[in-house]
Amino acid sequence: MTAQGEIVHIGGYTAETGGRGEGIVAARRDPDSGALTPLGTVAVTPAPSFLARHPRLPVLYAVNELTDGAISAFRVAPDGSLTAFATRPTGGAEPCHLAVAADGGHLFVANYGGGSVTVFPLDGQGAPGERSDLVRHEGHGPDPDRQDAAHAHMVNPDRDGGPLLAVDLGTDSVYRYDLDAATGRLVPRGPRVRTAAGAGPRHLARHPDGRRCWLVGELDGSVVAYEVTADGALHQHGRVEASERSGHVQPSEIAVGPDGRFLYVANRGVGTIAVFAIDGVLPVHVAEVDTGGEWPRHFALGGSHLYVADERADMIRVFGIDPATGVPTPLGEPVVVPSPTCVLL
Repeated sequence: MTAQGEIVHIGGYTAETGGRGEGIVAARRDPDSGALTPLGTVAVTPAPSFLARHPRLPVLYAVNELTDGAISAFRVAPDGSLTAFATRPTGGAEPCHLAVAADGGHLFVANYGGGSVTVFPLDGQGAPGERSDLVRHEGHGPDPDRQDAAHAHMVNPDRDGGPLLAVDLGTDSVYRYDLDAATGRLVPRGPRVRTAAGAGPRHLARHPDGRRCWLVGELDGSVVAYEVTADGALHQHGRVEASERSGHVQPSEIAVGPDGRFLYVANRGVGTIAVFAIDGVLPVHVAEVDTGGEWPRHFALGGSHLYVADERADMIRVFGIDPATGVPTPLGEPVVVPSPTCVLL
């Protein structure tokens, strides 16, 4: 593993959004023990609540989750330090997620408050140009507090060039778009995929085989399994509960383990990571592990380790994963990070 590969960047909320952080924090990761050594704040930027790396270049992108939404681009040095070199307005309020196309040519952004998806072309140095598209979703869901309008929550490009999936919590939908690479515009691919009313879909995870994905419902505490067809259509197989705990469950992140055998879901409110076996049609609950905090906002999987960002407990918790069972076990003491919302390995 390279020196840069051992660097972890952590996004979070700052004073502008009621958080306690100052910007993007770096830490050095020991790939053998999993231990994190904090290196401090390496970029002062407002509300960098989600981060992404360029697939080939030493460039990091952050949303700035503000009413006047923006994204920021940084050069990454081998020691993890960041140098800002571009900022662009997204054209939508409160961007909360972003992702880079597999070929490194475009950056996609989900604007939660704006209920929209923004596209930026990236040049050969990874610099974002003027936005090439802004697609607004329309509609609402049955929850008057959370689904009064469209609320895009995730953009998920296909690593093999298939359609971009855009998850919208407000409209209970997953939208599918093809990218016209020449113009940087999104072309709708068939009708949107509708979830159960009030599910409030937040994030999805694709299996490495490209034929399956799972969608987590923030509002109804669900995990829904889909088959992904060759033309990018999603066919639902069924639903399971994201948590077996009693109480208010508000799932956040969902991801497939590196070997493709297990699915992991972070559950806010009950403060757990749920583990599911995914060798059948529906996920099968294996275990549910306490994170030590109440509000696991995000997590990242690296090798045999799991890194959980607890936004309200101001910490990153490190877990070792049993390779046979997939179950995480906490390692050492939590790493103090103010208002963390994203861990980027």
